[in-house]
Amino acid sequence: METSRSVDPLVSSGTACDLVNVPTRQGLEAVDILRRGAGDAVGPVLHDYGHGTLAFLVPPGTAAAWDLPGSTCTETDGRGLRLAPEPPVEGSDWLLPPGEADLATDPAVLQRALGEAARLIKAADSCR
Repeated sequence: METSRSVDPLVSSGTACDLVNVPTRQGLEAVDILRRGAGDAVGPVLHDYGHGTLAFLVPPGTAAAWDLPGSTCTETDGRGLRLAPEPPVEGSDWLLPPGEADLATDPAVLQRALGEAARLIKAADSCR
């Protein structure tokens, strides 16, 4: 499990949340899984091109219990994230912008989707 305290410019005063960061490929698969799911909602998702990751907004406190190999969950120390239509950092863009998504993704639902995404990617890669 990786948990860190955020000190980067992504975090500023705004909505309290934690951020789950995953590799882009796994994150895109998980977004598809979440959007196809019956009743499973996905909150805002930020694509960081420079680092090749997607960041899912999850409820504050998620980082304390997050345990999923290949991902990190960053606490925002209650400082929140600026949920504006413009991306919060250079080199990033909203995949699912605020206002077009729920406020945050349920962490348990996200963990299941990320696990399923990892299995799909592994199966696809083994067919090559």
